[in-house]
Amino acid sequence: MSENSQRASLAFGQVVIGPPGSGKTTYCHGMQEFMARIGRRVVVVNLDPANEVTPYQCAVDVSELITLPDVMENLKLGPNGGLIYCMEYLEANFDWLQEKLAAFRGHYYLFDCPGQVELYTHHNALKNVFAQLAKWNFRLAAVHLVDSHYCTDPGKFISVLCTSLSTMLHVELPHVNVLSKMDLIEQYGKLAGACCCGRIPIAETHLLKSLEGLCAVNGAFGKQCLPRSGEGSGPPNPFNLDYYTEVLDLSYLVDHLASDPFFRNYRRLNEKLVEVIEDYSLVSFVPLNVQDKESMRRVMQAVDKANGYSFGDQEHRSLEALMSAAVGADFHFTSTLAVQEKYVRSQDKAVEEEVMDM
Repeated sequence: MSENSQRASLAFGQVVIGPPGSGKTTYCHGMQEFMARIGRRVVVVNLDPANEVTPYQCAVDVSELITLPDVMENLKLGPNGGLIYCMEYLEANFDWLQEKLAAFRGHYYLFDCPGQVELYTHHNALKNVFAQLAKWNFRLAAVHLVDSHYCTDPGKFISVLCTSLSTMLHVELPHVNVLSKMDLIEQYGKLAGACCCGRIPIAETHLLKSLEGLCAVNGAFGKQCLPRSGEGSGPPNPFNLDYYTEVLDLSYLVDHLASDPFFRNYRRLNEKLVEVIEDYSLVSFVPLNVQDKESMRRVMQAVDKANGYSFGDQEHRSLEALMSAAVGADFHFTSTLAVQEKYVRSQDKAVEEEVMDM
């Protein structure tokens, strides 16, 4: 096969994965509309046999092959076992999938996947489906959605990091982790406080790197904190959003958990989990609100870089877009701060104001 014909046969797309309720179907609907408006030919493939009602226009639907209610009724399986059976059945019927997808060659594909975590962390059926798509010249990136409100609970956030890391290692695709529902991030509580003593720890950020000060409460742990202006202690200040999106020094979250009598008994377990996450140093997040065009553009740009679409000639590429994809910069280093200002309520004073007061 010549190089030109091989390039023409390439197909690009996203496999949208994540736990139940993380917004996968909503994301597919929003991304389909967003891409259509910028002129990209896009189709959505529903691989979730439990997804009976889809808000988007579905080009290929796995329910034509198998449905979860039928499996549960006929084989007397529960929802989890039924989903695993459905994915194994899909794996055994690659010819059906190949025939359906062949009708939309030349389009960009969005695969809406089931919401069972085990399918992405332990079971091999979906992983084998993705591998087979790669053999058919599909260039895919996994978009792993997690609910952003987990940032308000340190214990849940560490669990999300472990799940995200396990998924990345198991699925074996270029990966983009997304914090979905950013407009609802504080619906269930504030972002985790910076320190149990009510002071702001000096995180590894460009803003606080040059400041020094030893926290009297956490001094035994060697943690450095920035005293609040006025009182020496007070209610905890939240971390900036980039602490969660860039997954900075997680030892602060372990200290935060240790202030809870229940989690104090599991400190060493939490420390070991954090060590694993930081040793791999793979997990980071892109914030997303599907109703915000700029937020959708940032996610699309990250995914296009991951699956290689931005390096092709399918769309006109400006020099800035090409350099952004090549060097990994989007020329908007304050984008996460802009998201924080938009969706996270300010606490008394901004960190910048605290620094100026010093």
